[in-house]
Amino acid sequence: MLESAISEVPDPIPPRKRRQTVWAGGHTLRAKWHKPRTQATASLVFLHEGLGSISQWRDVPDSLGDTTGYGVLVYDRFGYGGSARLPVPYERAIDFMECEATTTVPDLLDTFDITNAFLFGHSDGATIALLATAGGDIHIQGIVAEATHLFVERESLDSIRFLRTQWEATDLHERLRRHHGDNVDGAFLGWANLWLNSAFASFDIHDRLAGVTCPVLAIQGTEDAYGSLAQVEVIKRSVSAPVDTLILSACGHSPHLEARAVVMDRVANFLATNLRR
Repeated sequence: MLESAISEVPDPIPPRKRRQTVWAGGHTLRAKWHKPRTQATASLVFLHEGLGSISQWRDVPDSLGDTTGYGVLVYDRFGYGGSARLPVPYERAIDFMECEATTTVPDLLDTFDITNAFLFGHSDGATIALLATAGGDIHIQGIVAEATHLFVERESLDSIRFLRTQWEATDLHERLRRHHGDNVDGAFLGWANLWLNSAFASFDIHDRLAGVTCPVLAIQGTEDAYGSLAQVEVIKRSVSAPVDTLILSACGHSPHLEARAVVMDRVANFLATNLRR
């Protein structure tokens, strides 16, 4: 989800690495990839938020790649950014995050021959990252789970309803178009329609977390309008592996942008500590 959509969507950052089109999860997706410096290290796979895209990560992926020497893969999910378009009436399946985790993520790892991966997921992307690992993927060494959604909370729905009014009454549509181009309607409405669908109200993956057997760094801002610290507490109780936490005061839904220095340092340390050599 995109808290900054309420105030200001930043301009896209020109990519430093070549973008390419790949086939994964049954769709054509836009991706940006560069290999790790050595075969002995790992690769970072970035999974964006519910209104996100490659450009909305800004320079965070490249910066972490430069700092660690890890490979970096960033991609637009189906219906977002430069990937294939979600058809009208812009409806996503209730289990779309499960499908992303069990089909798209493994396809991407295979396509780019990534055998040692750390997943960095933001919001919906963090949910997908946890689900991908809960399925027992041995290629995943660890997860950075930022502003995760394990279950639906009232504040999430209230914020999405508010953003829906902004979509209809402000220039939010055009600001998001900078990142999604002709996919802008599908990106926003596919996300909002899913979360506000009564059938999605019972979404809850906490019972799947026992299958997560790799280390997790759970990051949460105390002022996140889309979720509470309860999400982190459930991760700590449920994951079958060590869980580190980073709770950031006076921080909203995008800690990697709002508290960049702290987050980047903590993530780099987490990666170095948990790399299997």
